[in-house]
Amino acid sequence: MIDFSVVDWGDIGQATLETLTMTGLSLLFTVLIGLPLGILLFLSGRNQLLAQRGVYLVLSLVVNVLRSVPFLILLIVMIPVTLLLVGTSLGVEGSIPPLVIGTAPFFARLVENVLREIDRGVLEACTAMGAKTYQIIFGALLPEALPGLLAAITITAITLMSYAAMSGVIGGGGLGDLAIRFGYQRFQTEVMIVTVAILVVLVQLLQFFGDRLVQHFTRK
Repeated sequence: MIDFSVVDWGDIGQATLETLTMTGLSLLFTVLIGLPLGILLFLSGRNQLLAQRGVYLVLSLVVNVLRSVPFLILLIVMIPVTLLLVGTSLGVEGSIPPLVIGTAPFFARLVENVLREIDRGVLEACTAMGAKTYQIIFGALLPEALPGLLAAITITAITLMSYAAMSGVIGGGGLGDLAIRFGYQRFQTEVMIVTVAILVVLVQLLQFFGDRLVQHFTRK
């Protein structure tokens, strides 16, 4: 029989805060790394402003390799690097490096695809007016792609939240760690139900606010 009185709501609140912290900080670093990488992938592609086949192939290979590694395996493989970067592989701090490495290539691909959807006439007009590359990027590319980029950030944030839950397998903290230690290992079904329900609500909220931002910035 389900008895939610055994649930420690203080632990649930702390775990929820840790999950939000992991997701927020990882999303920040993912965007800081993935956005320039995605722009470079786009610009170095075929028939683009900075077309460089060799550069594009190398970047594309790195992105594809990192994207192909299952996140649970990446968590384990990254432990030595995580220890070097933050001094621990546990908790919120220990989860952020693998979260960023796992999602930055994914986000970079999304950015590249969003930029490819921009009307090529916009870039040709900027080039014809003598605009420099950085002016085209910040004056045309990014403003035109803003709704698509916001949608990509929303998708990435939801992916990060699911990855943050998975990091509980190696003691990464948050709702995933709580679900494993109490819901799975101690057979407390109530804890499992609560953690899953909170994750579902958080994902729905992320999607809701992300969709509203996209609608707000989409040009009619």
